[in-house]
Amino acid sequence: MQTSAVTFATKMRAHVALASADVERSIAFYSELFETEPTKVRRAVVEAGEDAAVASGTAIYAKFELAEPPLNLTLNFAKDAPKQRSPAHFGVQVKSTGEVMTKRATMARAGFAARAEVGVGCCYAVQDKVWFEDPDANAWEVFVVTEADIPEHSRPAVSVEGTAGVGIEASTDEACCSPGCCA
Repeated sequence: MQTSAVTFATKMRAHVALASADVERSIAFYSELFETEPTKVRRAVVEAGEDAAVASGTAIYAKFELAEPPLNLTLNFAKDAPKQRSPAHFGVQVKSTGEVMTKRATMARAGFAARAEVGVGCCYAVQDKVWFEDPDANAWEVFVVTEADIPEHSRPAVSVEGTAGVGIEASTDEACCSPGCCA
């Protein structure tokens, strides 16, 4: 059983992923709102001659991990963010893979389909997670971070199980937590 590679004081904390057309401005806004700086920021690396949506060095991802209120808020660059469904998804971060799978089982008993991903690279971390949709098609993930920091934003899961009845399909074209990944 995997345990969390990150620590937080509560048993669980909420997770919200937002699409942002200007991550730098969003960092300034949320830093002011929450009275703290982000715990992780990733910047674009653009090779000479490469056509890119943002300039090299521009923030493309930021994470705020708040103790009060217990929240994991991520900002993900999307050049057309105002047109995106925002928030991209919601989540609950827990402390072990066992808790992820327990939630999957309890939701299944209640009649909610799920998709589980083990060892998936997401938001510059490795996670075990399970995805659900609420009755209004809002995407929710229950996840544990098993490796807190990897160089790439996303990588395929070691295993994926159970997509029937869940509109959240695995994709090789979309990065995890990108505004279109879960819709």
